[in-house]
Amino acid sequence: MTSTRTPTRSGLVPLLTIATAQLMLVLDDSIVNIALPNIQDELGVDPVHLPWVVNGYILAFGALLLLGGRIGDLWGRKRALQIGLAVFVVASLVGGLGQSVEVLIAARAVQGLGAAMAAPNALALIATTFADRKARDNALSLYGAMSGFGVILGLLLGGVLAGTLGWRWVFFINVPIGLLALAGTLTLVGADRHPGRLGGVGAALGTGGMVALVSAITRFGEDGFADPIAWALIAGAALLLALFVMVQRSSAAPLIPLSLFRDRSRTGAYLSTLLLAIGPMGAFYVITLHLQRVEGYSPFQTGLAWLPFAAGILVGAGGAPKLLLRVAPRIIAASSALLGAGAMFWFSRIDVDTDYWLQLSVPMFLMAVGYGGGLIALTQAAVYRVDPDKAGIASALFNSAQQIGVALGLSTLAGIAAAVTARASSTGPHALVEGYSAALLAGAGVLLAAALLALLALAGKPAEASVQGGGGQ
Repeated sequence: MTSTRTPTRSGLVPLLTIATAQLMLVLDDSIVNIALPNIQDELGVDPVHLPWVVNGYILAFGALLLLGGRIGDLWGRKRALQIGLAVFVVASLVGGLGQSVEVLIAARAVQGLGAAMAAPNALALIATTFADRKARDNALSLYGAMSGFGVILGLLLGGVLAGTLGWRWVFFINVPIGLLALAGTLTLVGADRHPGRLGGVGAALGTGGMVALVSAITRFGEDGFADPIAWALIAGAALLLALFVMVQRSSAAPLIPLSLFRDRSRTGAYLSTLLLAIGPMGAFYVITLHLQRVEGYSPFQTGLAWLPFAAGILVGAGGAPKLLLRVAPRIIAASSALLGAGAMFWFSRIDVDTDYWLQLSVPMFLMAVGYGGGLIALTQAAVYRVDPDKAGIASALFNSAQQIGVALGLSTLAGIAAAVTARASSTGPHALVEGYSAALLAGAGVLLAAALLALLALAGKPAEASVQGGGGQ
């Protein structure tokens, strides 16, 4: 059944509900990483299986986002968000109680399933819950801030919990947070079911292609770019996704309505988001390694060292909505990417005796300001002016671009750093720094490409006040 209900409700509780849901989902991208040594020691995990405690979540999350977004469009976004949060909470409880690595990996994969249901629908619900432009932009700003802040909080919280209450609490902490978010969903406007079918063939091809793609990216990060299985997965992903596009063109119930891509600004926003995420998230990985392996920081000290990044995210995401009322999205997005590229270049000048306050904290802040501001501009371009029955899948495409960009950033910059270090003429910390510097310089180049793409593809005037309808998509 179709609802014609107009979004009329706004307020603090719905705002905090969406922000809390997003924070919890992003938190789990990093909180478990800190606890891996403790998990390995207590459960006797083979080193070859340990990365899958992290990758199980990333794989399921990234691969199932499109499906989760479309389910929200058809069955109701509020309901899809509630189901996703409930699945996430139960999986977190199972993971915390797990007595074997197999149970832990399975729980992480189910967490990813819950996240794939919740994340795109939380973003889409911003449109249906917040009636006026100012409230909607504020919600979008907080949503974007949580996307970056959650990674830093995950490191800090993971370090504290693993070092005090034990590694199981990096899972248990999600239970009260998730239940709080679930209670808050009762305040969201969500009577938004739309007629249509999921389309079994398209869903199978699209999901299979995404599974193969994310799996390949994950293997590149683990085993380098010479991994033949990863390249075979890339070929399989290309074939499945090509078939997927062919099926979507003729399908009466497409998983992704291809009309979404007729808007050049929206398509440019998806591609720019992918590139924008590669730089900062790749830098996050490389600089974290530098702090721990070269500078000798503990995991908790490393989390504290990244606090300027969290501050920059809040500044960038908080200031972007006001600017976007007067300045074209392409200017904001391109300028933000350029700021990030400059910060990455600054990072690339690191050495074995780098001064934290001058050479690390300042570019951390600047890169985060660029990432936060760029993310808000690109989110507007991607999800504003979308017909109500396509808002979930449009949000899912945006989330997918961001998630794939994060995975690509980690694998690509890690691969460059490892390759350069292996060929370095120096040894020890100096060789590591050579690799890190080369990877960061490559990241700066990616952000320059993101700036150029945003400048050429995004809209040349401030976004319209209308979020739903009017776009003709």
